[in-house]
Amino acid sequence: MSNMPKYKVEHYESKIRRHFNPLIEEQELLVKQFKTDATKRIVGKLAKKMGADKIMDAFKKAEDQMKKARQDAKTFFTKKVKQDDKKTLNYNMKSEEIDLKDCEEQLQDWAKTLVDRELRRRPEGQQLAQLESVKQKAMDIVYENGDDLAIAKALDTCTKKIGITWVVDTSKIKQISA
Repeated sequence: MSNMPKYKVEHYESKIRRHFNPLIEEQELLVKQFKTDATKRIVGKLAKKMGADKIMDAFKKAEDQMKKARQDAKTFFTKKVKQDDKKTLNYNMKSEEIDLKDCEEQLQDWAKTLVDRELRRRPEGQQLAQLESVKQKAMDIVYENGDDLAIAKALDTCTKKIGITWVVDTSKIKQISA
């Protein structure tokens, strides 16, 4: 690349971001929607396939029993404190032990990984990858060329495939009368 002024490089970078970022963000939202839906569906299937569903059900039942036991204990000790003004309540509700939520989050993470792989095969995931690839190619063109005309022509050729016109024909634009 010849010595292109920094402001020109920054201008091209800004223009590339201005054209590509909205398209990429829109495609990412579509992919995210599919990812969320697919992750919700796959967690139960994954748990069943792995045999974790029985453990999760047992955990849920045990946690429900534990919750009831905590409520019963709180009620019991609260009544005792009310009966004797000299007594106070001491609770340490923090626990370092694994709980159902930890298991569910682990399955959620594993499911997201599977969904990510699957989304790359869907048209939305492929289109997102293509947009990111064309954006990177456009950035490479800016860094690898020094001449404005060569950059503009190469960017126009590169981005035409995705519907972005880099060189705008201004000859057909009507002049605004003063």
